[in-house]
Amino acid sequence: MVIEQLYQLYLQHPVISTDTRKIATGSLFFALKGDKFDANTFAAQALEAGAAYAVIDDAAYRTSDCFILVDDVLSTLQDLARYHRKQLQIPVIGLTGTNGKTTTKELINAVLSQQFTTLATQGNLNNHIGVPLTILSINNQHQMAVIEMGANHQKEIAFLCTIAHPTHGLITNVGKAHLEGFGGVEGVKIGKGEMYDYLKATNGTAFVNSDSPDLMLMKETRGLVNVEYYGRTSALNTISGNLADSAPYLALNWKTVTNNQTYRTTTQLTGDYNLDNVLTAICVGHYFKLSPEQINAGIEGYQPKNNRSQILKTNTNTLICDYYNANPSSMMVAIDNLSKMQAAQKVMILGDMFEMGDEAAAEHEAVLKAALTTPEAKVIFIGKEFSLLKDDNEGATFYETAEQAISGLQAEPITNSTVLIKGSRGMALERLVAFL
Repeated sequence: MVIEQLYQLYLQHPVISTDTRKIATGSLFFALKGDKFDANTFAAQALEAGAAYAVIDDAAYRTSDCFILVDDVLSTLQDLARYHRKQLQIPVIGLTGTNGKTTTKELINAVLSQQFTTLATQGNLNNHIGVPLTILSINNQHQMAVIEMGANHQKEIAFLCTIAHPTHGLITNVGKAHLEGFGGVEGVKIGKGEMYDYLKATNGTAFVNSDSPDLMLMKETRGLVNVEYYGRTSALNTISGNLADSAPYLALNWKTVTNNQTYRTTTQLTGDYNLDNVLTAICVGHYFKLSPEQINAGIEGYQPKNNRSQILKTNTNTLICDYYNANPSSMMVAIDNLSKMQAAQKVMILGDMFEMGDEAAAEHEAVLKAALTTPEAKVIFIGKEFSLLKDDNEGATFYETAEQAISGLQAEPITNSTVLIKGSRGMALERLVAFL
């Protein structure tokens, strides 16, 4: 079946399902393959559960006209998303970066939704499957879309841009993450810079943080013309802002280049490292002509979730839940943020960082040293990489697994403390919350 024919079916059944446990009645089921499963084997089950058609790539499972046979299900999903995107005449804001992608995406969406009907990436559906699924969720009611793009190797952002076709875009920052796949920090800059490459090639508009030497250089080398700047003090800025408070919640003062009036915004985020994320959302909102009052309403109304910069109060402690993911850059700013907070007792619970490659030992040691030099803070390290360093660091507590850490917390409870919890997603440190 050619993509145009499949698109006609999609218009009649504009909901995509990929999980037989969550089949929407009348949807199109795409039988994707994974490392440990082949959804072709579940295609009949998807139809029985209410899907209108099942897209498969194994002829052995085609037993009726409700099975649509294609060469490759994933490629077909991506091609369908490309075709749908070409029919849309709305602004699409693409964003990537080492840290802050999801928080920035949510803030931008919170601001723009004050005036427009928007669609934004759900959760972290930001890869070669999530981006096409997000694009295919856009309908005629949406006036704007905010698409998050993640990557762990070069050429991935470039590929995702061929699906999302962003008209506007930004890079939050570049830092130390997925070093194994990117081949070091310079590889990260090349990979994330593919967003700028696409905007240059398509005459799109970039939102650039003028405080970042890396982003400014990446912008200059590509000769980007359509640029909106934001930051703290640069004369280039459309939006300028500075920190007013960061403990426990971030507050800032900001103004536009065309108006000397200063506006104050108090967020529900913790950490001064979120200042750039908020300024990005303000800049995007201003560019699309939202009033300062609308922008502030969006920022102040945003409630952080997904365990990113989220403050949670338990019976005995204040938790900084930032354990959705971690890399050396985000670890360092989280540690620095805790050091600035006023608290009777401070505790850091830090878990291993994944995908560090040959840099794993050095990067874990650097984070360890930063944590141990934070004044008046108790430090607990969890994971195999950190545990390799325990012999020379008797001032800290080490556990190889989260299960061992839970046992330790049960034996020696932490009370009346401000506790930072941060580690890579694979460490699943959310399991510790019940014991704090």
